[in-house]
Amino acid sequence: MYNPTVARLTYRAVLGRRRAAILFVLPGLLLIIAIAIRFFNGADDDTANELLSGFALATMVPLIGVIAGTGTIGPEIDDGSIVYLLAKPVKRPTIIFTKLIVAIAVTMAFSAVPTLIAGFILNNNGQQIAIAYTVAALFGSIAYSALFLLIGTVSRNAVVIGLIYALVWEGLFGRLVEGARTLSVQQWSLALAERIAGDGFVGSAVGLPVAVVLLTVVTVAATWYAGQRLKVLKLAGEE
Repeated sequence: MYNPTVARLTYRAVLGRRRAAILFVLPGLLLIIAIAIRFFNGADDDTANELLSGFALATMVPLIGVIAGTGTIGPEIDDGSIVYLLAKPVKRPTIIFTKLIVAIAVTMAFSAVPTLIAGFILNNNGQQIAIAYTVAALFGSIAYSALFLLIGTVSRNAVVIGLIYALVWEGLFGRLVEGARTLSVQQWSLALAERIAGDGFVGSAVGLPVAVVLLTVVTVAATWYAGQRLKVLKLAGEE
């Protein structure tokens, strides 16, 4: 199910000079803010919780997921180079699964790792806040990667759609409309953080069992459907 050649080409595309520069911006900003807060205010659990919740998990993780998830396949579809990959004797599910693994690895590296470091800088992992948000970022990275990879296969405006979901649906409607929180990867991830962190520091609109089921269903369904769309794209290219 995993093809090293496809993975190498995908890593090269996602971590190209321009995309790599964009990927470093948000984690770098998070670490700079964390260092500044610790230097001027010292260790504080509430501040750590607010920064990791409001910036790391709510903004950085989904935006990096958009860049990595859509970047694994979107540019190849846009410029037509995907046809050459489809002409190779590689099964379509293998292509999608390999690209998903790359997207997950990149999203985790540029979101979960900085979240962990920032958490320890902010309050030395007091109340298990750093670990809680790191776990949330890890599982969120998986779901976001699958979701945005799917969007990359079905639309040429994948980045725009991904930004609308991340910033408008989760960022705006998720805060203002209570029902929208149930359909939010961020809230599903927060349910994991809530279980790990100290009492009262993290809250989620979704219970842990429901969150685990939804994260799994979205990841599996999005990956499967992306594979089906790639088959259709192959047929279209042959025509």
